[in-house]
Amino acid sequence: MRLLFALVAGLQLFGAAPVQADGATPDYPPVVAGRTLAFPQDFGAHNDYRTEWWYITGWLRDAAGVERGFQLTFFRVRTRIGEDNPSRFAPRQLILAHAAVADPASGRLRHAERSGRAYPGLVEAEEGRTAVRVDDWFLSGGETPDAPYRSRVEAEDFAFELEFMPDRPPVLNGKAGFSQKAPDPLNASYYYSRPQLAVSGTLRVDGAAQAVTGHAWLDHEWSSEILPADAHGWDWIGINLHGGGGLMGFQMRDGEGRAMWGAGTLSDASGKTTVFGPEDLRFTPVRRWHSPRTGIEYPVEWTLRLVDGRRFRLQPLMDDQELDSRASTGAIYWEGAVRLLELTGAESGGGEREVGQGYLEMTGYADRLRM
Repeated sequence: MRLLFALVAGLQLFGAAPVQADGATPDYPPVVAGRTLAFPQDFGAHNDYRTEWWYITGWLRDAAGVERGFQLTFFRVRTRIGEDNPSRFAPRQLILAHAAVADPASGRLRHAERSGRAYPGLVEAEEGRTAVRVDDWFLSGGETPDAPYRSRVEAEDFAFELEFMPDRPPVLNGKAGFSQKAPDPLNASYYYSRPQLAVSGTLRVDGAAQAVTGHAWLDHEWSSEILPADAHGWDWIGINLHGGGGLMGFQMRDGEGRAMWGAGTLSDASGKTTVFGPEDLRFTPVRRWHSPRTGIEYPVEWTLRLVDGRRFRLQPLMDDQELDSRASTGAIYWEGAVRLLELTGAESGGGEREVGQGYLEMTGYADRLRM
């Protein structure tokens, strides 16, 4: 049955538009500039919109000083199926989840996935606060802007139970939370980030549980639009800077791998932001890694140039951080822990220094991402 749910989700992510029994196709609300994001209400689900995700990534350190990356993502999809059906079993909303631990000791990404149709108390995304779950996996919090988040994941060869403590209000990306994804403003999402979450809790790897601390980044987006027709995929970073700030940046790529749109947000420790437009940041691939499982080639190292002239290098914690989610969302993508190194006079043989840690996500390097 999980595969059935995944197939139904796939119909929506691929752009299908199921109709109600009376033949009517309910509309998704548009994403429009000028809407004011309000918290804590916007921490919760927006069930009328087509798709939504809560996305936590971060770095963990155990008592021995070993560093690992982790990610937890919950997706919500409004299917437009059975919306006039009073049954609680009607698949009006689907919830899908991905979790992973980047473990350099094993040299591979440990990952798992779940999916299900919404059912109160078991599989759900609540409104008004962050409360999303698929069975015993959950992410909750956001009752107030300074309240902690909590999560729990149990998988076959890893598990974690973590608390995330914010120290600042949400950072609004784009124009006050209106994040454009293409030249046409129709392709946009509502989007905020929560950088510099302080993490504490427990991590289990191969049966051995240990206390961990670290830092994390939370993204929350919701939209009614699918990927622009001429877009093949994207590259995205969310980096916690050692000075207390955060850097988010992304580029959308066309079928030839060329950047067709980009944007970013640089925030300092106080939350003050600088918003970048398409010409203000440039991603350049440096080194590629070939997956022995799927044959897909990913650029796992990049340089990043900002409009002010600063240059950085993205260095992966390990090369093999490919996530195969064909049993849920249908996508194969690379999502992994990276270091941000500032290049100091590199063009004339200078050096580099680590200025942050975070995550890099790369999609659409095999087939076009269908979303």
